[in-house]
Amino acid sequence: MGINRMNHAVLFVRDASRQQRFYSEVLGFTTVIDDPGSYVFMRAPDSKNHHDIAFFTIGDEAGDSEAGRSTVGMYHIAWEVSTLAELAEMRHRLSDAGALVGASDHHYNKSLYAKDPDGLEFEVMWLTPADRWGPQEHEAIVRPLDLEGEQRADADHAEQSS
Repeated sequence: MGINRMNHAVLFVRDASRQQRFYSEVLGFTTVIDDPGSYVFMRAPDSKNHHDIAFFTIGDEAGDSEAGRSTVGMYHIAWEVSTLAELAEMRHRLSDAGALVGASDHHYNKSLYAKDPDGLEFEVMWLTPADRWGPQEHEAIVRPLDLEGEQRADADHAEQSS
């Protein structure tokens, strides 16, 4: 018995409807529950959860998060995609939305970093298959992400495994 995965996150935001539009238009989430002006519960495109994220409106006068600068708090949440091609598509969508703020190769996962309309950071990542982690599994790795090169290497690996 034990925890087997994260199920959902709930965030206080300035305007839940603004987050709803962003998560829908950019990330493809669908709305499950919506109380305009108060809260919204959303599900990721391929999720089997009831909801993966919920937003509660606290008003436009709310200040920016100081988490990591002067207060404790969450750094980011991460959304996983199934393929490197989906990660490449997400890079274009996040870039087109002006939300993309970074990209990293952590060896065991390939990551894009972005910010939502309130400036809260999130990650969209592809998990490298565990049989490729090797001894680097226990290292904190941050390298520049070469997404096109990773796609070629993944295709070569799949071809060699066939």
